[in-house]
Amino acid sequence: MRFSPRLLDQLDGSFVHLKSPGVDAPAAQRDPAVIRTVTEMLQNIERGGMDVVREYARKLDGYDGGDIELTSAEIARSGDRLDPDLRAAIELGSSRTRAFAETQRAKLIDFSTELEPGLTTGVRYVPVSRVGAYLPAGRFPLTASAFMTVGVAKAAGVPSVIACTPPQPDGRANDAVVYAAHVSGVDRVFLLGGVQALAAMAFGLLEDFSVDMLVGAGNAYVAEAKRQLFGTAAIDLLAGPSEVAVLSDETADPEIVAADLLGQAEHGPNSPAALITTSEAHGAAVGAAVERQLAGLATAPIAGPAWRDYGSITVAANRETAVALMDDLAPEHLEVITADDDWYHENLRNYGSIFLGEWSTVAYSDKGMAGTNHVLPTAGGAKHSAGLSVSRFLKPLTYQRISREATPSLAHAVQVISDSEGMAAHSATATMRLATYREPARTT
Repeated sequence: MRFSPRLLDQLDGSFVHLKSPGVDAPAAQRDPAVIRTVTEMLQNIERGGMDVVREYARKLDGYDGGDIELTSAEIARSGDRLDPDLRAAIELGSSRTRAFAETQRAKLIDFSTELEPGLTTGVRYVPVSRVGAYLPAGRFPLTASAFMTVGVAKAAGVPSVIACTPPQPDGRANDAVVYAAHVSGVDRVFLLGGVQALAAMAFGLLEDFSVDMLVGAGNAYVAEAKRQLFGTAAIDLLAGPSEVAVLSDETADPEIVAADLLGQAEHGPNSPAALITTSEAHGAAVGAAVERQLAGLATAPIAGPAWRDYGSITVAANRETAVALMDDLAPEHLEVITADDDWYHENLRNYGSIFLGEWSTVAYSDKGMAGTNHVLPTAGGAKHSAGLSVSRFLKPLTYQRISREATPSLAHAVQVISDSEGMAAHSATATMRLATYREPARTT
């Protein structure tokens, strides 16, 4: 997350930086070496099929030559090995995420309307047929990812949802990740990681047909694979390192704000965390609280570099400037903790998901407890795109039905426009119908 130079010039004098990022580069900058590696892997897999997939799996996943697909019994039993509290939490997160998605689906209603007598148009929401979900299970297994991808796809009515997840060091699947996929309604699970997993799903190497859509988070190689496979399949979005921004004032608790900034910074050493505040004293207090909390944080080796290199604190002269700055950042996750949260909610426009008030924290959504989706745009993408939702798995297919009686008004206008463009065949499709209309109506 970086402010645009043009906006900073426009707002010059109405803000001050208490802390700027230590690295003057975007966190999600594409690495040419990653691009070259992914390109080569995809080309090899497309030519060589599953033999090449298995070879990459041996090299990168520690694949031992066994069956890549988990059986339905193995998937179902994954929850039996979990701590009961973890199992219950997974079931709760899955059900809440599914409930929110089903409510959203119910609001997307097929409709038809008669624009004029004889001219009927409408929309049918039709789910895609096959979805492939990538479920990360690396340094931090993202247990809730299955809720957001598999579960929401199923709420949209997708008939077939398969998932790939990388093996653990012992060669087995992560039980929590697999159980989260199971309770979310997954159809098949494959023990396969990284680029080879995305390629196998996109090229149809794991089932009879290729998937129509690839979804799910992952590292830089996974993100680049999705970018290059876009077109072969649809994708949810191109997400970079996790981001958080907090907009708070002197009424907010600096310790809570600091904790929430570090809560996302621990995702990775290049995860940006930004504070915009209207109080310089509050900003300084948050900065001090971050340093205190880092001293005792188990993930300080990750969150510390992230805060040092990509963290920022900016003081705005007033709330209007604060909104302008925050909309320019367009963060993935935005927390608002102020004396007038409703005003900010009304005026802020660019964010992946917003968390209002001191009792809201990004972690509630990250782990599936808030019900909303945590697959969200990063690197300023919230200026033009929304996050993953049930609507992303649905195609709003339009239709039109024209009657004989509506023909004159449509045909004449189409003829005029087509003739002006020199598109004779277009014109003929209208004029032939107009000629038929002028004939006596057929009787049976």
